[in-house]
Amino acid sequence: MKLNYYPETDSLYIDLSDKPSVVSREISEGILLDYDAEGGLAGIDIDNASKKVNQKELTLTRVPEDIHAVAA
Repeated sequence: MKLNYYPETDSLYIDLSDKPSVVSREISEGILLDYDAEGGLAGIDIDNASKKVNQKELTLTRVPEDIHAVAA
């Protein structure tokens, strides 16, 4: 899973899969779910993220043992 914030558009994309998305469905204003060709959830797109998500803190609990961090 990858979290990508784009300040120029104030959007946050949560990439859940390596598969490309082929279909997007808006489930709430400015929140889209992206699905791959098999119908699996590929990602979540959040527009106006600074108003919807607390970006000052990221807390992970019960993470898999093989997780690694990459600093930007």
